[in-house]
Amino acid sequence: MATLSSPGIGTNGLDVKNIISELVELERRPLATLEVQAVTTKTKISAFGQIKSLVSELSDAASKLTSVTGWNAVATTSSDSKFVSATAVGGTLATSFTVEVQSLAKAQSTASGSVSGAVGAGKLKIELGSWGATTPGATGTFVPKAGTPIEINVSASDTVSDIASKINGSNAGVTATILTDANGQRLLLRSKETGLESGFQVTAQDIQSGSGTQADPYVYAPADADNTGLSRLSSAQIDTAATQLAANAKAKINGIAVESATDTFANTVSGVTFKAEQVTDVGKPVTITVAKDNSAIQANIEAFVKAYNGINAVLNEATKYDKGAKSAGLLQGDSTVVGLQNALRSAMGSVGGSAMFEHLSDIGVVQKTSTDPAATAALGGELTLDTAKLNKALSSNTEEVKKFFRGDDTTGTEGLAVKLKTLTTNLLSNDGFFKSKESVLEASLKRNAKDQERVNARVDEFEKRTTARYTALDRQMSTLNGLNAYIS
Repeated sequence: MATLSSPGIGTNGLDVKNIISELVELERRPLATLEVQAVTTKTKISAFGQIKSLVSELSDAASKLTSVTGWNAVATTSSDSKFVSATAVGGTLATSFTVEVQSLAKAQSTASGSVSGAVGAGKLKIELGSWGATTPGATGTFVPKAGTPIEINVSASDTVSDIASKINGSNAGVTATILTDANGQRLLLRSKETGLESGFQVTAQDIQSGSGTQADPYVYAPADADNTGLSRLSSAQIDTAATQLAANAKAKINGIAVESATDTFANTVSGVTFKAEQVTDVGKPVTITVAKDNSAIQANIEAFVKAYNGINAVLNEATKYDKGAKSAGLLQGDSTVVGLQNALRSAMGSVGGSAMFEHLSDIGVVQKTSTDPAATAALGGELTLDTAKLNKALSSNTEEVKKFFRGDDTTGTEGLAVKLKTLTTNLLSNDGFFKSKESVLEASLKRNAKDQERVNARVDEFEKRTTARYTALDRQMSTLNGLNAYIS
């Protein structure tokens, strides 16, 4: 910025600085208008972002009414969920059956005898499989699962606690815990999963001789040869009093025996999953009932109405004109926004795909009204739901209500929700309404920024030029004043 070194000296005290400042402010006035325009454009971008978000919510709500799963909801009830709980997938046929829980699924658990200090060198082998109805031990019959058993090498200095850590880190399908009593430590083992096929067997082989080198490999004793050394931790030497067999959950459905490796019976009754919570009392089965769930459909329709009211309210506020206050909404007069509002209202008022229900009002969705015409106009087309009328339509003609929203496949007629989904998808697409509007506003903002730069540059140049002129005038007047004094 140019300055005067001694402003007003040659011009007899004229306030040159203030004159230049006022002239610069006059030159800068267009910048204020541009700044207001930039703020307005940014506000519009934000407003269209909000409208876009609301249109997206309306699109999601319409999607739920076009989806088959949205109309296949079912409600599952249990006569006593303390004993048996149940769920069913959408589309499951209405049904009812009784369940008697005879036993819950169990994991195998064992406990070794007490061991003090180091156990003894050797290796443990852990296999998963089934014991059938026998007790794990020397006389039991074990049927291993397919797969490679887990072998755990035990050194001469390993304690029961060390062995438990090795088992837990081996991914052997069992967990190990230590129980300490007056006689030493017990190794507690439990299978990670329940069910008859999730039992396990532990066999042990003590090292008889050898240093473990290639030239002098270990020589192992026969498996579970005695009750000394590592063999004390094998299944052959467990404490049978502390043993629990792995077992399936057992139940009866309408008197027919069924089993599951877990307490959850997922594939027994088509579409229904029930869980045995505890054993039922003898002669007191639990009744599971699956029925059509119209409440889920009603909730989807309520969400649809709420989503439309949300976007409609924002558009009404943005495009209104208040005659009393003589103020206009942010987007009042924007033809594209008015077109958007009309398109949404037209889609909501279109005919559905049902021959029985043609309009939203036929199923209880109507515009809010008031006894005062002015108040009705102020509502701006807000919708309300007559739940009694909707419930009546759903109870007696669910399929027709479904056709109204989804359409009729036999006639190829589109439903209202399908039409609205198509409209909102086009509006939200990469070359749709919002993308186009966003591009126009962003371009306008960039032009505004360049215009502001040009105004600032012009103002700076004007200030420099004006300051230079007044500086030259000041010098000239100073010379003339000196000459006048000399002549006088």
